[in-house]
Amino acid sequence: MRYYDYLVVGSGLFGATFTYLAIKNGKSVLVIDKRDHVGGNVYTEAVEGVNVHRYGAHIFHTSDKEVWDFISRFAEFNNYVNSPVANYKGELYNLPFNMNTFNRLWGVVTPEQARQKIEEQVRSLDIKEPKNLEEQALSLVGPDVYEKLIKGYTEKQWGRDCKDLPASIIKRLPCRFTFDNNYFNDRYQGIPIGGYTPIIKKMLAGADVLTGTDYFRFIKDHQNIARKTVYTGMIDEFFGFCYGKLQYRTVCFETKTLDQPNYQGVAVMNYTERDVPYTRIIEHKHFEFGTQEKTVISYEYPTEWQEGKEPYYPVGDERNLALYDRYAALAETRPDVLFGGRLGQYKYYDMDKVIRAAFTAFNKEIN
Repeated sequence: MRYYDYLVVGSGLFGATFTYLAIKNGKSVLVIDKRDHVGGNVYTEAVEGVNVHRYGAHIFHTSDKEVWDFISRFAEFNNYVNSPVANYKGELYNLPFNMNTFNRLWGVVTPEQARQKIEEQVRSLDIKEPKNLEEQALSLVGPDVYEKLIKGYTEKQWGRDCKDLPASIIKRLPCRFTFDNNYFNDRYQGIPIGGYTPIIKKMLAGADVLTGTDYFRFIKDHQNIARKTVYTGMIDEFFGFCYGKLQYRTVCFETKTLDQPNYQGVAVMNYTERDVPYTRIIEHKHFEFGTQEKTVISYEYPTEWQEGKEPYYPVGDERNLALYDRYAALAETRPDVLFGGRLGQYKYYDMDKVIRAAFTAFNKEIN
């Protein structure tokens, strides 16, 4: 094989963005991915004419105009606005918490009435210094919102009782005192028409790409394949788990094709009751205002990560962050390797922040 400027491990948004910038600057790049396709977790595939987000819903939103202009080079975005609905024992509530939510909960009709209701509930609890996530949430929104819309969903998401989770996970719970169901506050929002996979393929144009290729097996036979490696896998795995394993959460998906045009009437339905095993159901066609005769839905089941499963997001508690700091210090001893993305930097990233991080990493490389 030829010698490259960069070996990029992982073809998700970080790896693909870095590759695109490198190619545009005259660098040679080999991209490898252990999966049988490019795109990482933003991969979409067509099922019955519906673009299915195989690894969970990805709604692009940003207030970073440079990032928006960049991603818009590769696809036209529609005007989808994320307006999820919460289902608690058959009761439906709009998210994020707003006047529609508060009216459904308490029958209040003015912002002042809603504020007073929340303040009364919070005041009655008299929580001075929240010791855990439960107390933190109660001190922000009171028991009604917490019990119906936060507690069960959060416990399923993290696989732990809210009393056993640190208060720092919920720094704030934004309440909107308007009738606005738009989940995000960002200036730009939408879904790429045709899905994310075509975007990634355009970003990778000009690079050599190998899918179904495990980095650790590959590098044994190609140790001098590139001047530098851009690694977007798990940083602890890269170093052979020498300090121990970082914790991750993963998600299992159960996807069904239904012989009906509309299942739930919304793209995202959260199930906030603890006894319902999945956190949400995604109906993919609604991301692109689909009119297909059939529909495709996905149930999402969060669980603890184990080897052989896909790690989705880090468990950013004190123990894991301290352990990551040790790996980050070790990474500093490897100037031949650039660690990026959620797994390489052990950090939860929104998509726009991933792209911005890739910008920053590449600019540092060339300056």
